[in-house]
Amino acid sequence: MKTLQPDFYARPVLQVARELIGCTVEHAGCAGVIVEAEAYHDSEPACHAFVGLTPRTRTLFGEPGRAYVYRSYGIHALLNAVCEPEGVGAAVLIRALAPVAGIEQMRARRGREGDLCSGPGKLTQALGISLSQNGSSLTSGPIAIRARARDLLDPAILEAPRVGITRAVELPWRFCLAGSQHVSRPRPAAVASAAGSHAASAG
Repeated sequence: MKTLQPDFYARPVLQVARELIGCTVEHAGCAGVIVEAEAYHDSEPACHAFVGLTPRTRTLFGEPGRAYVYRSYGIHALLNAVCEPEGVGAAVLIRALAPVAGIEQMRARRGREGDLCSGPGKLTQALGISLSQNGSSLTSGPIAIRARARDLLDPAILEAPRVGITRAVELPWRFCLAGSQHVSRPRPAAVASAAGSHAASAG
């Protein structure tokens, strides 16, 4: 799978967010398939870039294809992919992954057997991503995002309102892989129903 190039990200953030579903994030020997992502744009108040250019938001207004990593609630580092042309503040928050490589290392970092990447703070802990990667290239690394695997070239994607925010809550800018048990909670109803059916059939 080829690493996504900057021109992939230099497009409308909603388009990029949808097309990141099924792509693979790699870092420090671990990898996971993106099953959930949220779009943010400087035109709406839930985006950090809404306040304009500041030392914190400088990365958001920079080159597309960069990692925007920030600390949430003083605890978790969250991974975002900067999108749209330089000068526009926009990014996609990577909210959840389906682990595919380095799972034992993920378990060691998370200190648990399961529920490794079903949330934006969980996945950065599992992959060893930290604030030091803020502003780094998602093409040359150390974090890389690769194109969709062959079996996920046309995934079924559900749209829903974003979660964990208090402003612009009505925008349906959350994108989830239908039926994935790795999507973060609260899951959209259709995802939760399909994931529950999958778990029941697997049992």
